[in-house]
Amino acid sequence: MEDLSKWNKIGVMGGTFNPIHTGHLLLAQWAMEEAGLNGILFMPTGNSYMKDKGEMLPGSERLAMTRLAVADRDCFACSDLEVRRGGNTYTYETLEALQNMYPQAHLYFILGADCLFSIENWYCPEKIFRSCVLLAASRNGMPMNKLETKRQELEERYDARILLMAFPNLEISSTDIRYRCREGRSIRYLVPEPVREYIFQNHYYENP
Repeated sequence: MEDLSKWNKIGVMGGTFNPIHTGHLLLAQWAMEEAGLNGILFMPTGNSYMKDKGEMLPGSERLAMTRLAVADRDCFACSDLEVRRGGNTYTYETLEALQNMYPQAHLYFILGADCLFSIENWYCPEKIFRSCVLLAASRNGMPMNKLETKRQELEERYDARILLMAFPNLEISSTDIRYRCREGRSIRYLVPEPVREYIFQNHYYENP
């Protein structure tokens, strides 16, 4: 993985990335500028206990696509930390590992603001709040006043640090991309071109 020792504000963007698409990259760029981050570390999940694994490619393949997607940006990096880890993947473990790897850095965990309403059900949420600043992107027209109320509630209950960020509503999803592949339709411009070529060459997502 790239040397991030000179980054003192690292955005961490996790996800199955099945596949990674241009919406992920735009969110990363948006977050970097909004919070003044040095760069974004993309973290493909390993064995997520919260995801249906029916259509999920192996971690090594999702990792390969993510690396292709970020290869042309010096401020984007990719980690295999979760893919290499055995067993279920827990966010708090990843953040604690990154704290040990990059003690000079403040971590900003990027997520959809709707996750603020479910994060207390994640495994060891108090450890997540302790390890990072949450950078929550508002999307799908969720009212900011509702998000602000939830932000204040979490900050008071967990001594959390949460930043809210408005983000354009983009109708791009990995689920739709997989569907288009099954239907033999184009995914050009929905994913970075090297990722599109990788999917096409390996015939991924062509069968349910």
